[in-house]
Amino acid sequence: MKNWVLFIITAIVVFLLGMLSYSIMDRKTEARFAYQPKVLLEGIEPRDSVWGLNYPRQYQSYMKTADTTFRGYVSTSGFKDALKDQPELVIIWAGYAFSKDYNQPRGHAHAVTDVHNSLRIGAPMKAGDGVMPSTCWTCKSPDVPRLMSEMGVTEYYSKKLSDFGSEVINPIGCADCHDSKTMNLTITRPALIEAFEAMGKDISKASHQEMRSLVCAQCHVEYYFNKNIPGKEGAAYLVFPWKEGMTVEDMERYYDNIDFADWVHPISKAKMLKAQHPDYELYMMGVHAKRGVSCADCHMPYKSEGGQKFTDHHIGSPLANVENSCFVCHREKKESLINDVYERQQKIKEGSSKLQKLIAMAHIEAAKAWELGVTEAQMKDVLTLIRHAQWRWDFSVASHGAAFHAPLETSRMITSATDKIQEARLKLARLLASKNFNQPVPMPDFTSKDALQKYIGLDIPKEKAEKQVYLSQIVPQWIRDGKARESKKKITKVN
Repeated sequence: MKNWVLFIITAIVVFLLGMLSYSIMDRKTEARFAYQPKVLLEGIEPRDSVWGLNYPRQYQSYMKTADTTFRGYVSTSGFKDALKDQPELVIIWAGYAFSKDYNQPRGHAHAVTDVHNSLRIGAPMKAGDGVMPSTCWTCKSPDVPRLMSEMGVTEYYSKKLSDFGSEVINPIGCADCHDSKTMNLTITRPALIEAFEAMGKDISKASHQEMRSLVCAQCHVEYYFNKNIPGKEGAAYLVFPWKEGMTVEDMERYYDNIDFADWVHPISKAKMLKAQHPDYELYMMGVHAKRGVSCADCHMPYKSEGGQKFTDHHIGSPLANVENSCFVCHREKKESLINDVYERQQKIKEGSSKLQKLIAMAHIEAAKAWELGVTEAQMKDVLTLIRHAQWRWDFSVASHGAAFHAPLETSRMITSATDKIQEARLKLARLLASKNFNQPVPMPDFTSKDALQKYIGLDIPKEKAEKQVYLSQIVPQWIRDGKARESKKKITKVN
């Protein structure tokens, strides 16, 4: 009897080992043939659908960036009107296109469409600048490195946004980050290479793990358009202001030294700076960067399908994929990890919300001082304080992940900005008192986006009508109708 039991157990073990061996061999065979190329990728191929023929898993996961269902504490993958949610931003950005329209960013699949839908399209960057330059397309599409390769970098920066309405049609995708021949990560935007050179660094020496963040740093950074580069006059040349360093003070000093301003605020008359989205700079100041964690580790974690391990290209919030993103390193419960993030975001949001209203009030108080006849000399320090306070505030909120990437640095910037704007308001109170104005300056309704846009002189229905006319001029009908275009570039099949 015992022999029969031993025989049956042995047979079961052998059977299970055989199944395991078969499974391993089957998956190895699948792995061997999974990435056999079906088409030849030549040059800069901007169409993700073509890359998807060779890399279907990555392509299918990338297509999920079109999903807009994620909702976090401060961010979303769908539409959210930030001006309606925080109306005082209209005053803060008065005179700049962001006071017309500012929405939460959606996934990469929407990059080109969201440009078309924004009221900022066609608006002057500054008074007298004319329409937006082609440089505004730079981070929106792999058609940009294609155009740079075909016509030259400076020549590309010298055009208008409207010149490429029928050329920039593919949203952010494969060719933005990968070499089509080797599939190695590669830098396709010269501004990042030039920024490293300005700091005395060689980006070509970056490790593979560093490249998993640097390909993101091509776009998720602070930048400005330099129109005064010798030999490149007339081009809105894209520059990352890292020459002095990557902190908010380093970049502030850089801008102050060259007397740069994105625009002059029409209410306070301050020369203003607009932070873009300094995600990489703030990420570098956080604990994850110090531990060697890359952007891709959290935002593009590895996953397995059919025995294949690959990078998930559904780029989005790690909180939508905690199991694959956070659990690689952390062992806490999912709810605890999410609550930790929300707690940091909530505390920083509390400080930034109070700060932005103080800044808006300072602009209006400065206008009252001008109205009562103060001199430019008297206002010089006040305007500098407003400029520096708003720059620090903007730097802390324009990076949507700042509260998580670098909560200590973000809190420090908000504290510094609060000190500066309170100092500015104190100086303004003294100036107003010197003009015998010893009462609170009347304020508009800070709870209404529409009321504040009227307060600064915006006619939004007119803006929308003008945008539609502008779009009809730069975007072909087939794009506006949502139709695809037959590419002249043929696909070469691999035998």
